[in-house]
Amino acid sequence: MSPTPAKPGGAHHPARRAVLRGAFTAAVVTGTGAALLPLFDREPSTAARPAPGPAPEGARPAVEQFAETYRGREIRGTPIVVPAAAPDGDRAALSAVPATEVRIDGRPLHVMRRADGTYLSDVTHYESFPTLLETARAAVDELGPTARLARPAAHRM
Repeated sequence: MSPTPAKPGGAHHPARRAVLRGAFTAAVVTGTGAALLPLFDREPSTAARPAPGPAPEGARPAVEQFAETYRGREIRGTPIVVPAAAPDGDRAALSAVPATEVRIDGRPLHVMRRADGTYLSDVTHYESFPTLLETARAAVDELGPTARLARPAAHRM
């Protein structure tokens, strides 16, 4: 099959298929650029920070203390001491592990520390944050202005 001959006036006009292919390519490139722009157009303060490495064996997590009003909600991180688990009569039971209790509007936010040193909460369970304060702020963002954390369940014995 031979290429399409040029028009009698000497000017070669591209085929419809070539024009459509070029338009489609331009649309794909433009759409991809628009989709990726938020990833590359961030301020340095909101850029992703590398996650802290795993804590050395036997190292205890740092205790954070904070109190602030964020988006109209009171966030408070208070140092507490958690007794170490040990069998009855074992002297190791006398040792304790420092921790931080996080509360939003006076209600406790359950926070867990991951193996890589970051934190997650029950509210933002699929996202990790480098500090407890950032974890609490993300929980407030997720809760919105009206939702509240559930009251802690009463322990019955």
